[in-house]
Amino acid sequence: MKRTGWRILILTILGGAVVGGLAACATIMQGTTQTVGISSSPPGARVTVDAVQMGVTPLMTKLTRKDNHIVRLELEGYEPFAMTLTRGLSGWVAGNIVFGGLIGLAIDAISGAMYKLTPDQVSATLTRSVALDDDALFVTVVLSADPAWERIGTLTRE
Repeated sequence: MKRTGWRILILTILGGAVVGGLAACATIMQGTTQTVGISSSPPGARVTVDAVQMGVTPLMTKLTRKDNHIVRLELEGYEPFAMTLTRGLSGWVAGNIVFGGLIGLAIDAISGAMYKLTPDQVSATLTRSVALDDDALFVTVVLSADPAWERIGTLTRE
């Protein structure tokens, strides 16, 4: 191959690498994972994400942007807390449409980089669980009764 042929080949490869790199804008700018902070009050709750043990609160964990994630916090003596982190389109998608076209959009869609997890911070206030005896009695006060309810008693002021 002649010298000019090699130059053209090298320039073509380099140009393709530059265009390919710029095409996946979100992959370059924000990556395929997102750091999510998880805290609880009181601290020390066990954290599982998608049924995988992650540690105890407070903690920072990296999650893939590609999927929704179910976050669950558990602490002895407290009711469990669960919520879903949902993926939504990131603002970098607009950059792909302008600069990267379909190639960049496809790369970011496959890698998950075109998404952002919401919320990016999980803060749970855990409520104490109540241990009940079999013969426990609960009294609930409501402002208006449902007509379908059966009256079993009335409280009166003495």
